[in-house]
Amino acid sequence: MPDLAVDADMTTSLAALAASIPLQAGILGSQTGQLLVALVAVAVVIILGKFVLKLAWRLVTIGIVVVAVLYLLSTLGVV
Repeated sequence: MPDLAVDADMTTSLAALAASIPLQAGILGSQTGQLLVALVAVAVVIILGKFVLKLAWRLVTIGIVVVAVLYLLSTLGVV
């Protein structure tokens, strides 16, 4: 079991646990391991970015349709 920091409420600090696991495995001990970790981090950012952009496009499209309908209704004097 790794040496873990324990807070006042006797729970393990998540940051300490997350930092201790890769260091014990030796992943960050070599340049190749560091490159692997960096590439995985970039892949996670790209995947999350792809999801966020997909959602953003949907929101923008819905916004365009709503504003266009309100504009047309206001020019016709309905609203």
